Amino acid sequence: MAHADTMVHKANQIALFFATFPHDEAVEGVANHLRMFWAPRMRREIISYVENGGAGLHELADEAVRRLVPVPDAH
Repeated sequence: MAHADTMVHKANQIALFFATFPHDEAVEGVANHLRMFWAPRMRREIISYVENGGAGLHELADEAVRRLVPVPDAH
């Protein structure tokens, strides 16, 4: 659980940085930060965390993580 707490804390810190931006810009800022600076394993873990409820995650971080979820091909 300590790892999840650390991951949530880090994501929330990013969200708080962007919290003063307009909403859509803030969400995209958090998502871009996660894409650029978090390793693929870390992104998979935070996506899984959100899919399992995302307890304690800042609203902006939650929304940003949902933008990271790959969209399946429509083929």
